[in-house]
Amino acid sequence: MVGFDSAKYIEEQSKYIMERINCSKCERLYLEFGGKLVHDKHAMRVLPGFDENAKIKVLSKLKDQAEIIICIFAGDITTNKTRADFGITYDLEVLRLIDTFRKYELPINSVVITRYQDHPAVNVFINKLNRRGIKTYKHYFTKGYPTDVETIVSSEGYGVNPYIEVTKPLVIVNGPGPGSGKLATCLSQLYHENLRGRKIRYAKYETFPIWNLPLKHPVNLAYEAATVDLRDVNMIDSFYLESRGESAVNYNRDMEVFPVVRRIIEKITGEQSEYLSPTDMGVNRVGFSIIDDGICREAACQEIIRRYLISLCDYKKGLINEDAVDKSKLLMDELSLKVEDRKVVKPAREYLEYKRSLDSKYENVVVMALALPDGTFVTGRSSRRMVASAAAVLNAIKALSGQSDELHLISPAVLQTIQKLKTDILGHEKTSLNCEEILSALTISAATNPSAQAAVETLLKLKGCKAHCTAILSDRDEQTLKDLGIEATSDPEFQTNNLYFN
Repeated sequence: MVGFDSAKYIEEQSKYIMERINCSKCERLYLEFGGKLVHDKHAMRVLPGFDENAKIKVLSKLKDQAEIIICIFAGDITTNKTRADFGITYDLEVLRLIDTFRKYELPINSVVITRYQDHPAVNVFINKLNRRGIKTYKHYFTKGYPTDVETIVSSEGYGVNPYIEVTKPLVIVNGPGPGSGKLATCLSQLYHENLRGRKIRYAKYETFPIWNLPLKHPVNLAYEAATVDLRDVNMIDSFYLESRGESAVNYNRDMEVFPVVRRIIEKITGEQSEYLSPTDMGVNRVGFSIIDDGICREAACQEIIRRYLISLCDYKKGLINEDAVDKSKLLMDELSLKVEDRKVVKPAREYLEYKRSLDSKYENVVVMALALPDGTFVTGRSSRRMVASAAAVLNAIKALSGQSDELHLISPAVLQTIQKLKTDILGHEKTSLNCEEILSALTISAATNPSAQAAVETLLKLKGCKAHCTAILSDRDEQTLKDLGIEATSDPEFQTNNLYFN
């Protein structure tokens, strides 16, 4: 089911950005890109039909006029901050972004280390970039920010930062995640450009919250669910309401910083700001491309449930505090949602209870249920041979390829050999094979086993399927399922009592 027209969005968004660039008052537009520029899985989940790479496709239509600056906060390098949907650190995400931009023939200007600190990990990252031909700049904490505008817009404030040499009329400022210093980099550039006598503009491109949807629309609430750790709260843009007499939705951080940003821009340019509200700064047209509101509402509700389950597991792992979980639960309650409304949860839990009722030896068994594209469910349980996620994936591709559940796609002798390698040679304590190991064994078996080959050919059909596990997945299994395109959630229970969980 499709609720969003991606082609319409790409076309309209490109035109709208061009309108900002072609304004007679503008020699250059600095466009801050919030959210994910590529692989926007969240948007794809809450807006069925959204192309996860739609935003970079918008930019590719403007590539002759654009160049890209990537920002990363030095503190995120030193703390190894991770992008959850890919399981990689922010510094690696910068490298991945550069490769992606190059694939779309978008020119990379440089990488800016914001709020630079002299730390070995930061300096190693800078060296790595420089030695691969990527220009880097160091920006520092802005003296006087946010209250002392006189100091901010002076040689002691933005003047401390070096000017980033740019040449194109559109400068995209992006980062691996929130807090990367994109806004500060844009304002610093505005300061330096003004000193050079150039007329420049600033605009912001945020997908969520969607400003022209109702405040409590599930798609907007799903954004809050995705940012509970950041404590983002959607709210009516009071500045927009006052200036236009119409409602628009924004969020707390933009609302809080807008008066400061407006004063800084006015101080830099010496003119009254063209923007009367934070919503005016935005160039987002995503709300105009929703073609079926009902489908998007339901998808957003499913995302809120998914995020709630993730928050429970993250709390169990010690990654977030209780306040974030409480906020996630409040969003569930606001829409009268239950965990069981995620249809794949109940089959997993019921099968677990069934196995436990048969024999006490199943007390520590883990179960995963997976919903196939036709709406039917398959399950898999953990065993001495493999983990639950691997069993569920095998059973799913058996079903999709029309093969018996009793069929051995991988010879038991092959599995035993791999287990011996793990324990007797590599020294691993855990003998059960993870999902990636099972898929590798399956692929090798496909060379001589037609049944295994038929099953391998159906793996692509798992993309977009939902799964639920009765225990927290290992990092490796979680990543493998993501690579397959399976949206997996878990109950907040550890598989064992061991403290080292990997």
